[in-house]
Amino acid sequence: MVRSSILVLLLLVAIVSCQKGSETTFVNLKNRETTKSVLAKKFSNLGDSYYTAKRFDSAYYYYNKSKEIFETEKDSTYSAYTLIQLARIQLTFGDYSNSEETLTEALPYMHDNLQYQVAANNLFGIAAKELKNYGDAVFYYNKILKTASDSLLRVTPLNNIANVYIEQKKYKDAIILLDPLLKSNLLDTLPYKKAIITDNLGFAYYKYGSIKKGEELMNQALAIRTSINDSYGSIESYLHLADYYQNKDYQKSKENALHAYDEATKHQSIDERLEALGFLMSHNQEKGVNAYAKLYVNLDDSIKKVRNNAKNQFAKIRYDSRKAILESIKYKGQRAEILLQLETQKSQKYLFFFGFVALLGGIGFIVNYYKSKTKRERLEANYTTETRISKELHDELANDVFYAMTFAGTQDLQNPIKKETLLDHLDKIYVRTRNFSKENSPVETGEHFEQNLKQMLHSYKSSSTEVIIKNGNAIDWSKVQTEKKIAIQRVLQELMVNMKKHSQASFVIIGFDLEQNTLRIDYSDNGVGFSQQLILKNGLQNAENRIETLKGILTFDSETNKGFKAKILVPK
Repeated sequence: MVRSSILVLLLLVAIVSCQKGSETTFVNLKNRETTKSVLAKKFSNLGDSYYTAKRFDSAYYYYNKSKEIFETEKDSTYSAYTLIQLARIQLTFGDYSNSEETLTEALPYMHDNLQYQVAANNLFGIAAKELKNYGDAVFYYNKILKTASDSLLRVTPLNNIANVYIEQKKYKDAIILLDPLLKSNLLDTLPYKKAIITDNLGFAYYKYGSIKKGEELMNQALAIRTSINDSYGSIESYLHLADYYQNKDYQKSKENALHAYDEATKHQSIDERLEALGFLMSHNQEKGVNAYAKLYVNLDDSIKKVRNNAKNQFAKIRYDSRKAILESIKYKGQRAEILLQLETQKSQKYLFFFGFVALLGGIGFIVNYYKSKTKRERLEANYTTETRISKELHDELANDVFYAMTFAGTQDLQNPIKKETLLDHLDKIYVRTRNFSKENSPVETGEHFEQNLKQMLHSYKSSSTEVIIKNGNAIDWSKVQTEKKIAIQRVLQELMVNMKKHSQASFVIIGFDLEQNTLRIDYSDNGVGFSQQLILKNGLQNAENRIETLKGILTFDSETNKGFKAKILVPK
């Protein structure tokens, strides 16, 4: 990932300039200020204070209140400003789609205000890039270029476009944009910007195949950042160098990634910490437990919860605001609506009666149809399970017993070595029988279901395989039907057995989450994976039948040597 931190700098400059321009407008219109506009301005100033203090929830609340009043007062200057600030906060929490909607809402208020247009196009570009809409991102940055008359002002949007090209792996296009900037004298007195351009250009050269030139430029950028104490900027340098050394010198690659993680931690930069951990986790060559995977999962879960809570809170603020406006309109027309309802009630009663009779008939038919279908699917699932159990008994356990019996009947058991060999065989048969019994024993569906389920999953943990359980929104298992609990445990057991037998995975992640009224379970491992034909052969077809019986969905995603993923969705 290539940094676009100059974007933030430009945005700050643009927004501050916008705010100053807005305040000038208020001075000029002071004599025409109403009580409402004064209150709206106070709300906006409160929003600025909370934004500076990074209390974004409070800032969002007051900007939104300010925006509502200014819209009713038809003050386009402050309406545009508060909407841009709201979009910035949404962008901060990764709410890119809603940020775009807020910016679109601000467009009619901008008119010919160039500063607001630059700020909005910059935010549009960031959101589009994060949503992988690269063509849109380049479009918005080019709009900024068209308005930048000064050569220095063109540096930022050109760098941003180059970053998009690097994301698209269009490294030659990125080099064409960045190389002239570095060769000019524009950046000689701006070491921070020069370091960013140098680093991004070096990374593009390295990815394009000019290895030595890319390494030289990336090291130059790190040297500049070190000399000016730009520790935050050095994070991206370390990440780029970690990528550069990954196939050349594992130790150097790891050291650079750890430097990036330490600096990101110092600056409380969550996204960069995740990026560094993701690199360390993915390129870990050390045996045993992947400690970086645990750190990544825990940090990723925490930031997702924080950002989701923020998104929900922002949505509630907007919803409550719009609800209050709609209700005021609603009461004005309520009398006419009641009269209309009274007039139509008579005819509706007749329609409801005949519709109710038809509905009862339809429901009866549908219930009978699905009862018979569910019964048939359960029988098929049971038959498949019995067939699998029978096959395992015949192919595995029976063969072991036969071998032990043959050995006992043909060998001299007075010989200590022969006797010890027989005892080893019997012990293996005992372990296999115990495990087989445990796999097919009744499922505890009472108050200890969740504990037993997680114990079962952890039982597949070994010195070579790490099992990680992620918890999303809390699930009240006491409200989940018994047959669903049984099916979920059996399916997860099938996945874990399949992993143990075939995948050669070093770590497995199982995530539990509740989305509205749907249970979501995500399984993934980093094993060898397999084709769709092998999925059917490995007994996972039976797992799919179990979930379909519950009106749920089980999907698989696997390619050879690229791991295995499964997603289970079951109505609560």
